[in-house]
Amino acid sequence: MAMGKYSRVDGKKSSGYGLTITIVLVVSLCLVGAWMFMSSWSAPTESVDFSSNQTPKDVETTTKTYFTNEESDKGSKTEETEVVTESNEEKPDPESSGEEKTEQVEEKKEFEDKNGEGDRKDGEGKSESDETKQKEKTQLEESSEENKSEDGNGTEENTEENTEKKTEESAGETEENTEKSTGDQAEITKESSSGSGAWSTQLVESQNEKKAQVSSIKWKVCNVTAGPDYIPCLDNWQAIKKLHSTKHYEHRERHCPEESPTCLVSLPEGYKRSIKWPKSREKIWYNNIPHTKLAQVKGHQNWVKMSGEYLTFPGGGTQFKNGALHYIDFLQESYPDIAWGNRTRVILDVGCGVASFGGYLFDRDVLALSFAPKDEHEAQVQFALERGIPAMSNVMGTKRLPFPGSVFDLIHCARCRVPWHIEGGKLLLELNRALRPGGFFVWSATPVYRKTEEDVGIWKAMSKLTKAMCWKLMTIKKDKLNEVGAAIYQKPMSNDCYNQRSQNEPPLCKDSDDQNAAWNVPLEACMHKVTEDSSKRGAVWPESWPERVETVPQWLDSQEGVYGKPAQEDFTADQERWKTIVSKSYLNGMGIDWSYVRNVMDMRAVYGGFAAALKDLKLWVMNVVPIDSADTLPIIYERGLFGIYHDWCESFSTYPRTYDLLHADHLFSALKKRCSLVSAMTEVDRILRPQGTFIVRDDMETIGEIEKMVKSMKWNVRMTHSKDGEGVLSVQKSLWRPTEVETVTWAIA
Repeated sequence: MAMGKYSRVDGKKSSGYGLTITIVLVVSLCLVGAWMFMSSWSAPTESVDFSSNQTPKDVETTTKTYFTNEESDKGSKTEETEVVTESNEEKPDPESSGEEKTEQVEEKKEFEDKNGEGDRKDGEGKSESDETKQKEKTQLEESSEENKSEDGNGTEENTEENTEKKTEESAGETEENTEKSTGDQAEITKESSSGSGAWSTQLVESQNEKKAQVSSIKWKVCNVTAGPDYIPCLDNWQAIKKLHSTKHYEHRERHCPEESPTCLVSLPEGYKRSIKWPKSREKIWYNNIPHTKLAQVKGHQNWVKMSGEYLTFPGGGTQFKNGALHYIDFLQESYPDIAWGNRTRVILDVGCGVASFGGYLFDRDVLALSFAPKDEHEAQVQFALERGIPAMSNVMGTKRLPFPGSVFDLIHCARCRVPWHIEGGKLLLELNRALRPGGFFVWSATPVYRKTEEDVGIWKAMSKLTKAMCWKLMTIKKDKLNEVGAAIYQKPMSNDCYNQRSQNEPPLCKDSDDQNAAWNVPLEACMHKVTEDSSKRGAVWPESWPERVETVPQWLDSQEGVYGKPAQEDFTADQERWKTIVSKSYLNGMGIDWSYVRNVMDMRAVYGGFAAALKDLKLWVMNVVPIDSADTLPIIYERGLFGIYHDWCESFSTYPRTYDLLHADHLFSALKKRCSLVSAMTEVDRILRPQGTFIVRDDMETIGEIEKMVKSMKWNVRMTHSKDGEGVLSVQKSLWRPTEVETVTWAIA
């Protein structure tokens, strides 16, 4: 009866018994609460209930001070397990919480826990550490400390290749897994586990939402008229059809859509990995660029020919049917001061065809950036890039070329089909802007050596125009073998001629006109004065190659550098930093087969240090200076390298699958504040070749977002590393394409 009485919830009881029971219950609850609090404080990683979008990697954000050498020994197994389980929820382990009472038990749990997190007792310390990192991320954008911290880490980058699950298309590939058994390796192994995504203890609601959107991406293949050759800003048919005129090749200029596409470009049927350089200069796989029109109309000029499963390139061109090397030597003999690979290092080839001229200039230590429009000469620039020759799609139209002023040592036009003499010489004046004072213009075209009425008329108009521009005709020579001729002009190095002209035609540009302003700037028929002050850029010719690449430009002396120090110190520090990173990490620690790397892009070049560090390899680097970054592109040209301005919120003017390696140093953390990171990664996928390498250096939050996206595209994560809130990610693109299709209406002709 007593049991029945006391077990009743609403029964009558004496006040003494009730008070006793109440006290016992209160004390018990307090003891249980205290025990639960101490248990949760000592083992936070096993008592937290993770949300569905958190993975085991999401909670592994600590510094290397939490790890021992023993942990580094099991690092590769840890990461291999994480690749398999990372999309699953982390389940709390009710049996293990509260058991960490001795070091022996902690050690046992550490090795039993597949995520290697069982020994972490300092949960609060981890949260504080992450808060510090978040503060750093908000303070380090485009700043000196962000880059200096990377500089300090460059020599310590012990790297590791993760054994990733291979996609069906790349199943035959063998992936290296290299480890260094040092204390830092534990840091790399452990912190690479956190590289995949959300730091949920710190994220604000907007950041959580962005990550949720990233994790829910459902990729589709673009259905567009251009198919596998799709270039969003050049294939915007909706905008092209609305143009009022195409007289100045407006239809060949960039017309970017209001919203960048987020679908993936398809692969040509039978696509294969590109042939290695230098064999690629002579032949490429037909299936990679299955276009035959150019072979049919230009085969007799030795541009390109069909040969079984290959497209072959005999090395000819319209002006050099008997080979580019003979033509290159002919120009040198015509005017020896050109001095290929010595005085003349960086040149621009206008209307390049398949770029054989630029392709064979590599034999003379010359970098030629070739461009031509995407026009009826089907895939000419695409052929050039597949061959491993620097090229881009562009046109002499209504806007300035995307280069600074006074940077090219020589500009070449061989039957480039540009009417230089019309409309006040507006197009030739644009070349004058880009040409370095004292630089040469080589014009190899029929008006130079033919005597038809039309050719004679053009020659007279060109002679009048070039004289008014103060260009000096240095020589005219004829190539008997190819039955062509070339006229070589030189731009003045002083303003004497400009000041002595009887007529101001073409006019000099206003003093307020910045010759380096080149992004979407309309053309003007005017000339900029040359710099005569020896302390300014352009007044003195750069050092000869190869000394030029490591020489600090004297005109930097009075300027402040991008990273806050005097510019010359900045330049030197940046150069040494990239030498260290490239030699100790990129060349030896990432498992990259550099024999397959020919076309390289630095998506956010500063002083060109990354490209300079690769100068001894048989490759070339397109240095891109984003339009919202410090304008350091003139410095890059001064070093004997080349590059271009670009806005990464838009597509790049190149064909799909044209780069073997893309490198992005602190680009995306700034970019995602202006535009969609998903669109930017869609563009990365478009221009990177299958089995190509993508290296990202950025803050850990951005690295995590990018890693999630590339994994959703079935790319293979080769290495991750993080330290002090900064991370490095190296991934290899796969051949995977989605099965679903998305029609891009404005890209349908």
